[in-house]
Amino acid sequence: MAAVLEPSLSIRTMQRGDLSAVIALEKASYPFPWSRGIFSDCLRVGYRCHVIEADGRLAGYTIVSMAVDEAHLLNLCIDPDRRRQGLASVMLDHILREVRIAGMDRLFLEVRPSNRAAVALYRRRGFRVIGRRPGYYPTTDGREDAMVMVLHLDPENE
Repeated sequence: MAAVLEPSLSIRTMQRGDLSAVIALEKASYPFPWSRGIFSDCLRVGYRCHVIEADGRLAGYTIVSMAVDEAHLLNLCIDPDRRRQGLASVMLDHILREVRIAGMDRLFLEVRPSNRAAVALYRRRGFRVIGRRPGYYPTTDGREDAMVMVLHLDPENE
């Protein structure tokens, strides 16, 4: 009989010292990654930036902006070697707690329709498609539309 151990997970606020690891993860995940400057700006302006560590190693990150009563999930990324282990669900649940505590009414996001795993995750959490942004994402052979999704956090607004 073999024992399967669960990884030790922790979520914490992203620090400037995390940027090299975050950027390496970003480059491993996307053909058109965000730059160091974009991440630095997100930290500088006070976006909610978090990392998840699995067994002491950075395994993912999120970036969320909040204004008035709306939040926008700008980036949720999990290390390609750690995908399909539930880390994105853990991070999304963390985001949902944070935006509710902050008093947000809605959480918006854009997602590639071709990213079926992400679309399925968001749908399982109650997000619904409210529109498209044509040509939003660059691809190696052109551009891909974005699905715009929203989750109403206050049941009275659904």
